[in-house]
Amino acid sequence: MSETKTSEQGHIRKGMVKRMVIMLIAVGLLFGGIFGYHAYVSHMKNKSMAARKQKPPPQTVSALRVRYLPWQPQIKAVGSLRAVRGVDVTSEISGLVRRIYFRSGEEAGKGQVLVQLDADTDIALLHSLEAAAQLSRTIYERDKKQLAIQAVSKATLDADAADLKSRLAQVAQQKAVVGKKTIRASFAGQLGITTVNPGQYINPGDAIVTLQLMDLLYADFNLPQQRLSSIHVGQTVTAGTDAYPGREFTGLITSINPKVDPATRNVLVEASIKNPRHKLLPGMYVTVDIRTGQPRMYLTLPQTAVTFNPYGETVFVITNGGKGPDGKPILIARQTLVTTDGTRGDQVAITSGLKEGELVVTSGQLKLKNGSPVVINNMVQPANNPAPKPVDD
Repeated sequence: MSETKTSEQGHIRKGMVKRMVIMLIAVGLLFGGIFGYHAYVSHMKNKSMAARKQKPPPQTVSALRVRYLPWQPQIKAVGSLRAVRGVDVTSEISGLVRRIYFRSGEEAGKGQVLVQLDADTDIALLHSLEAAAQLSRTIYERDKKQLAIQAVSKATLDADAADLKSRLAQVAQQKAVVGKKTIRASFAGQLGITTVNPGQYINPGDAIVTLQLMDLLYADFNLPQQRLSSIHVGQTVTAGTDAYPGREFTGLITSINPKVDPATRNVLVEASIKNPRHKLLPGMYVTVDIRTGQPRMYLTLPQTAVTFNPYGETVFVITNGGKGPDGKPILIARQTLVTTDGTRGDQVAITSGLKEGELVVTSGQLKLKNGSPVVINNMVQPANNPAPKPVDD
């Protein structure tokens, strides 16, 4: 019996030892996991710090040294052309078109007959009224002689005179109606395309054909109120249109509106543009250039070098950032605020923020930050032409 008890106690001790071993293994795994996690976090932090300390690779950009160039100050605007004289020829009265005396697109002289409406009935009525007026005149002359011998009263002669005036007024009115049946050009100009045909019935106000004086056109355009001090009547302007690329039309400012639009703070300006060959047409839009003052010297850059932001215009200036491990100089791009004053062609004028000779990034600045290292490659430079011309393919 004692042997059985001793055997049971041995089994119990073995079970306790086994459980203690398992607990020790579990505790070891737990602490190992904790220490391993902390070691991993520490390693990732060190790796991240090392990555942050590592400098970004230099970005490839093109660059140009800013320099002074002569610059003609000018104002640009977009305007619309209209004829000095231009109307849509219409009829004051209704009628049937009997004959058309012009062809679409031809030149018309002042007073030239364009359209004849049917006026037979009106002419017949005119002849009737003229006959009645002639009878009234005969009666008036006869009664005038009778009054001299006291054969009629003065009241009769006065009635005859009033009747004669009324008849003559009716004749004049009917002559005007007959005259309106003949539609004429109110001024010399070029006729447009007509869709009216003989036999067609037209109503008052129906457009027959457009008539435009083409030798001189008006260009209407708006300028901001701060530009008023730079313009005056008689100032020379040049106009261009995409219909004739590279061609300029000259003119003069003829009028400045005496009122500024309170909604836009713009003022309407009118300029007369010479058009001897009738290349320009009323209704076309044009770009208007106005030269203001004498040429000045401005720092110039390609327009691609300037980044326009809500808070202002900026450029990237390349400066020396010291030497690298290989002994070569390191170039750094620094963002700088500038002030611009107009453009011409591919160029923009810089009035402040830069000094002559500074090296400015002209392309590739979208991938730059303030202090980014750069490498200059001027194999391809952006356009920098003050007066670019269109090139036909």
